[in-house]
Amino acid sequence: MTPLQILTAAKNGNPAPRIPVFCNLLDQGARELGLSPKDFFGNGEYVADAQLRMQKRYGYDNVWSLHYVGKEAELLGCQEILFADDGAPNVADFVIKNLDDIAKFEIPADITKHPAWQSIADCMTILNSELGATHPLCAYVTASTTLPAILMGMDKWMELFLLGPFDLRDELLRKCSDFFQQQIAGLRKLGAKVLIYSTPFGSPYFLSRKQIETTVMPWMQRDLRPGGTEDIVYYCGMAPFNDVIDLVLDELQIASHYISPLANLAEAKQRINSRGLTCGVIDDIKMIHWSEAQTRAEVKRIIEIGKTGGHFLFGTGVMPLAVPETNIRAMIDAAFEYGRLP
Repeated sequence: MTPLQILTAAKNGNPAPRIPVFCNLLDQGARELGLSPKDFFGNGEYVADAQLRMQKRYGYDNVWSLHYVGKEAELLGCQEILFADDGAPNVADFVIKNLDDIAKFEIPADITKHPAWQSIADCMTILNSELGATHPLCAYVTASTTLPAILMGMDKWMELFLLGPFDLRDELLRKCSDFFQQQIAGLRKLGAKVLIYSTPFGSPYFLSRKQIETTVMPWMQRDLRPGGTEDIVYYCGMAPFNDVIDLVLDELQIASHYISPLANLAEAKQRINSRGLTCGVIDDIKMIHWSEAQTRAEVKRIIEIGKTGGHFLFGTGVMPLAVPETNIRAMIDAAFEYGRLP
């Protein structure tokens, strides 16, 4: 079976030789090609080349079109990205500097014509040509309720979200949701098979369940309505969200859930059961300091909790650059070993 067929089998609860194994190596790409992060991320062909090289070396199932989260801000007018040699690029210029800017803030009529989209398109075209028929091609989309954090800063967005003025908040959310719908449609057209829906504001870690139900949920429904949720993975930026799994299943019909390492995996698996795919995620921040033996032991623990009854995937978070290569190899080898199915 191909990795794409194995993922489909896991989602549907059908027989397969093993569980899917995802590894998200993003910032490692510049080091892989011996380039500066700025030069690397400025060229979608480089990003695709690095993804293909690393997937071939380690043998995990997925590849990514994601450059960095700030790329979405660039599509909306951000003029400066801060590139670091030891971490992910970040927004250095907020598009919305004060509340008056919200009225002037406009979504491009067609974001696929924006210069910043070209490297994404180039990357996805190569990945789709090389692996699209056999492997899960992953893309990243930020929910409308989270996107303002990279457009105006988290502090200002939290204040506007919680305290208002609510007419301005909703105007900004509408524009962000319009952008989201364009972006996800464009990524699907390029061949994305797995869409990671990043919605930290959909976690009780940030907001109360009531706020999620009454304020966040309607915007998530608006985001996802046009294309459906069959290829969507619910992801809260490594924040736990066990308490809203039933709500997400019932209201959004999202069946794939990327469980935080901070959450109780056994509880999450029990809640989801055979209704969807439980993704058990290793704490790759701790992997920086673990030994190979500790890494293998944690992989075994996660998989033993999750794989019984099927409907399970093993995955990673953001995999910091500081994670030793020996631990990456130990993790992948252990995932394939312990992830075998009868």
